[in-house]
Amino acid sequence: MTPGTLSPGPAPRRRPLSVLAAAAAVVLGLSGCTLFSPGDADAPATGVETADPAAIGEVPGDLRGFYTQEVHWEDCEGSFSCATIEVPLDYSDPGRSSIDIAAIRSSATGEAQGTILVNPGGPGGSGVNIVKDSLDYVTSERLREDYDILGFDPRGVNRSSAVKCLTDAEQDEARQETFPADASEDQMLALMVADAQEYADACADRTGELLGFVDTASAARDMDILRALVSDQKLNYLGFSYGTQLGATYADLFPGRVGRLVLDGAIDPSLSNENITLGQAGGFERALRAYVTACQQGADCPYTGSADDGVRQIQDLFAAVEREPLTAKDGRLVPISTFVQGFILPLYDNGNWPTLTQAVTEALGGDPTSMLYLADLAAERQPDGTYASNATAAFQAVNCLDYPMTSDPTQMRADEQELIAASPTFGRFLAYGGITCAPWKYPPVLGPAPLRAAGADPIVVIGTTGDPATPYAWSTALAEQLESGVHVTWQGEGHTAYGRSNDCILDLVDSYFIDGTVPADGTRC
Repeated sequence: MTPGTLSPGPAPRRRPLSVLAAAAAVVLGLSGCTLFSPGDADAPATGVETADPAAIGEVPGDLRGFYTQEVHWEDCEGSFSCATIEVPLDYSDPGRSSIDIAAIRSSATGEAQGTILVNPGGPGGSGVNIVKDSLDYVTSERLREDYDILGFDPRGVNRSSAVKCLTDAEQDEARQETFPADASEDQMLALMVADAQEYADACADRTGELLGFVDTASAARDMDILRALVSDQKLNYLGFSYGTQLGATYADLFPGRVGRLVLDGAIDPSLSNENITLGQAGGFERALRAYVTACQQGADCPYTGSADDGVRQIQDLFAAVEREPLTAKDGRLVPISTFVQGFILPLYDNGNWPTLTQAVTEALGGDPTSMLYLADLAAERQPDGTYASNATAAFQAVNCLDYPMTSDPTQMRADEQELIAASPTFGRFLAYGGITCAPWKYPPVLGPAPLRAAGADPIVVIGTTGDPATPYAWSTALAEQLESGVHVTWQGEGHTAYGRSNDCILDLVDSYFIDGTVPADGTRC
């Protein structure tokens, strides 16, 4: 057999672990992934700020030093300013040690009425990256005129004190790993368990005790320190995808400090990890059908016949790659899970569907290079072989602390059948995720539960009817759970709405932040 061709012959198989980890942090389209360059570390500070005492409010005495610290802002990335903020490693023992939170700020072009904190999702997404690389995408000109925009890397992520698991070379190797084609299901399971143990050990050894303190509740408490240090008495916040979980957690912890919160592409905090995966399986299957249908209405579409026929052709392509992994032009192997990672990423944004069509067309001809490019974007791999962030490692580390997960083989096999029923195309590739957290050194500290944020000011929750990653029903569930939740619908395709939908959503969100105009609950755009 010639490398790079589709063949039905026997070949190595790739482990069927969840493929969402690498794609989950890239939620706002195929934006560029560039390296952060803060400038000369010895450059003089361009501004030293301390919190307005009125913004600090009442805080425990052992936390007060964090709320009153001096923040040294330095020019960075051309028109931005950057700073490092100290927060406690362990909020139950603040004096034990501290960790660093990296922040970047875009100053308002007009008279600032405050600061909006931004989180792009994940968990594991870099708020520093989204501000420095995609500020015009995630905020409007009107919003940037009235507010400072602050991006931050949550604890465990990228430039903040970060989770460390694999080297770049080891991550490349893991993404090309295959297992023997003749392995039984029990043998495959044993190999996956061994892999998970090796990965968990590497994360524990290379990260240290930080690995046990990257949960969402701790990250939300960090946000309150950031709020005080920019001298806002209440938090203004724009969170996408997982960022809605982070924002809702903040609101539940600090309801009296909630300012103007927009939660776009909402997660239902009451769902278990297994139910979240099941919901996403159905969401991506629906998005796949919408994509195929749209493709077939245009020219140069590789899918023939009906929409059902087109979906089956994609399933046949997946089966062929699983039997015989392809080889890209740079010599890297593209096994099925990497192939599916690349395929899933453009489904997050219908504006990227033509890119997916091109990658599939080339793969049908035996060349997976474009599909590997998409998978590299999901994993934030740079052309030189380095990885721009630790998004994949942070995603797992946060989820292992946030969610109890089943690793019982019988239950996981039953869950796999549910996933396949919900998504004949993707379901089996999303199964067995609980294996990855079973050997984790630190047990979960959180768990699924509704969040009420009783007494908080109005919180706007946006759901997109065709959202594959955070299905629309989750936004209605979160809005109903939050005592002050206001639900807004965008009737469209893709993940999240603000910045990529229409003027209705744009004007609604901007008016809420700038003028305090709360949209009517149930508004549809």
